[in-house]
Amino acid sequence: MHGRTPIQGPGMDPLTLFGLFAVTAMLVCYALERRSPWFILAFAGACVLGSIYGFLQGAWPFGLVEAVWSLVAVRRWWLAGAAPG
Repeated sequence: MHGRTPIQGPGMDPLTLFGLFAVTAMLVCYALERRSPWFILAFAGACVLGSIYGFLQGAWPFGLVEAVWSLVAVRRWWLAGAAPG
């Protein structure tokens, strides 16, 4: 477990819980994107959280890909007309 102390059993340290939250938020926001363009922006934010998780746990390729996905999602939100202006 790389020196982290579990809080709820094997493999459930704070970093793992953060990653679980990030990926769950991505899934929920992605599923709801057709309901409102704001879910696209929320998906982008969840991708940023996923990127942070990837870098924190040492999986920099995952972190990099999630960062790119967040930029793609922000562009999709912008093109959906939800951006102010």
